[in-house]
Amino acid sequence: MLLTAAIIIAALGSGLIAGLFFAFSTFVMQALALRPPAEGMAAMVSINRVILRSLFMPVFFGTAILGIALAIYALIVPMPASPWLIAAALVYLLANIVVTMVWNVPLNTAIDRADPAADNSALWAHYVDRWTRWNHVRTIACLAAAGLFIVALID
Repeated sequence: MLLTAAIIIAALGSGLIAGLFFAFSTFVMQALALRPPAEGMAAMVSINRVILRSLFMPVFFGTAILGIALAIYALIVPMPASPWLIAAALVYLLANIVVTMVWNVPLNTAIDRADPAADNSALWAHYVDRWTRWNHVRTIACLAAAGLFIVALID
């Protein structure tokens, strides 16, 4: 029962994060890109600062921790669902957490440190393109992880 609850929570956490990333990939970044660079950058910097103090962080990292715990359990106690749990944790960690830290966070830092009075047109265009591209990866990864956790429940 506890294992089932943990898998459900991991699936829901992955799905919640996928949904947030999906919103950014499909319309938030497009809306920000339509604004003048200074406005778009200011809005994104504000979003990035607020998100660090929101419920996003416990769900984002809590799902990763729960995924790791489930993968470790699956390795220690082999069961039919073990491959699915291990795969879900790996997808969530590698294609979400690692991508976030290696690609999205440095891009966020770059616009946060930019001089708001400067012409940041090139920086903003680069940011929107790269950040959104890597956000698509995170969206797909979190959705895949949610699916893999669900398959683990069925298996």
